[in-house]
Order: sequence, then structure tokens, then C-alpha cells
Amino acid sequence: MYGDGKVRLRSGAHALHGGNPVWSHTNRHIDLWVELLHGWELEPIAALPFTVTQDFSGDQFTSSNIPAGDMECLYGIVRDELSTYDRLESHVAAQTSCGNVVILEVDNFQLPQAGKAYRRQHARSSIAIDVLVPEATAVGYYHHDGYHTASGEDYEAIFRMPGDDAISRGAAFFPQAEVVRRRFTAQADAALVRASLGLLRAHLVRRPRENPICAFRTAFPDHLDQLMARGEPNFQAYAANVLRQLGANFELLGRYVRWLVTQGQVLPDTVAEACYTMASEAMVMQFRLMRAVISHKPDPCQDCLDQLEAAYKDTVPALAAHFGTDQP
Repeated sequence: MYGDGKVRLRSGAHALHGGNPVWSHTNRHIDLWVELLHGWELEPIAALPFTVTQDFSGDQFTSSNIPAGDMECLYGIVRDELSTYDRLESHVAAQTSCGNVVILEVDNFQLPQAGKAYRRQHARSSIAIDVLVPEATAVGYYHHDGYHTASGEDYEAIFRMPGDDAISRGAAFFPQAEVVRRRFTAQADAALVRASLGLLRAHLVRRPRENPICAFRTAFPDHLDQLMARGEPNFQAYAANVLRQLGANFELLGRYVRWLVTQGQVLPDTVAEACYTMASEAMVMQFRLMRAVISHKPDPCQDCLDQLEAAYKDTVPALAAHFGTDQP
């Protein structure tokens, strides 16, 4: 229940995780927040203006994440670090009993819904806990594209209790955690759209001044050499932090632009189309690189880079021109 006594509604996954997207997931931050906001009956698409700020930083595209200030502006949500001076379980119990949510960094290894990774593969992930029942050793939380529960040994692993082998391996005793509170009234309807547009204009001022695909293109020959030398084990990590970050980010921007149109905003049709070109071309490049690594035949993907570089010009720069923020 919320702090005001209202019952949370946990409907199916948000439309961003439905249909037939090019990229089924973005990253552990965005996927989590989309479902948490949706579970609170808030519209997560309104929080996507930050996507126009994505840049390339030498070895990866900057990770997509909703800024805390945007969250407060749109939804009245305040995020603070959770100090863990006592048992983690006790802190989470105290916060959830107040109607707050705790976002906790965990290992996919211990999450039942992690699919093939469950108890087989270690990877960083995040969950948003809103229900904790210590006497039943049960916990409810948002993760990836849905709402889940864990109990028994999985519950104990999440909270790193004595006896869990994560402790014997010397795992961190103080995991990264933050508390999320619905402190102020959320924006709704026309006010939500106006607030979102205000954030879009502000983020367009902060956009990259140079086409980030050009920087990626310059760095890519070295990336390709490393991929070919390291082989398949390294490929998935590279793809997730480079190609998926790029493609999923622009697919989100395309969804946001189309949402604005449904809210009565007049925008160039070419922007959303160019965003989806970038999303699909990044996926094509990922498949081609996977084939190159498996076959041991390098593929410079020059035509993919050509398509991405040209399409980018019709996305963020076009939006900046439309909203009058095209000057430094």
C-alpha cells in the first residue's frame, strides 16, 4: 500500500515492453523505472527527454538513465541514498512499511526470473522492492519488464544473510541502495506534457555538439580488433554497452516523439522515422559483428556506420532546430 493508504495496482508490462520492439530491453535502470512508474499508474514515456543527451565516450555510449531531477519534476518522486548501518533486511522493512520503495543492486544469479542466468551466471542487476514479509521470508519487487516475488533461499541471497555463499566469497556487505519516496503531487494530463516538453528543451541544450556516431566511427577499428582477438566471451558485454545502448536509446526517443504527437504536439515526421532507423541499424550491426566474431572474418560495417551517421542528423539536431535550441 502507499503511504496514503491507497492500494498499488500491478497491471501487465508497460507498452514500452510490449508489442514488437527492435530492442526488448534497454538497461537495468530504464527497464526497472518503466515498470515501477507504470505500477504506480504514472506515464513513464513522459520521462524520456534525457535520451537526446546520449554521447559516445571512447569505449561506450553513455548509459540511459532518468535524472533524479526529472523524476521529481514530473512525478514528485524523491530519491535518496539508503544508509545501511543495520541489517539490510531491517532497513528495507522499515522503508516499505512507510510506503516507500527500495532500489537495491543485486546479482542476477539469485533472481528466479533471470532465466538462464538463474544460479548459473553472475551479473549486476537492480530490483525495486515495495513489499517485504520477513516472517514469511518473502519479498515482492519490480525487475526488468515485470513484477516478481522471491522467497526462501532466494530471499536470503538477496539480503546476504549468514550462510549465503556470497558472504563466504567476500561479496560486498554494503550494496548500493536508494530509497524512493512519492513526496510531491505528480503532474498529470496537459501539465505532464508541458513539464515534459520543458525538460526536453533543457536537455536539448545539453546535447552533444558533435555527431556522436562520428566519434564512434573513429574508435570502431580498435573495437573491431579487440572483438576479433577476444572472441565470443567478450562479445555480449560489448554489444550490451555499445550497440544496445545506442539502439535502445534511440528507440526510446522515437517512442517519446510519437507520444508527443499523440498529445497534440506538431513535430517533423522524419524525427521518429530516423530514430527507428538508428535502432534497427544498430541491431543489424550487432548481428553482423556477432557473425564476424564467430566466423573469424572482420567486418568493418562501414555501410551501417554510414546509415547511423546520416540518421542521427534527423534526430537530435532536428529536434533542437524545431524547438529553437540549435545554437550553443
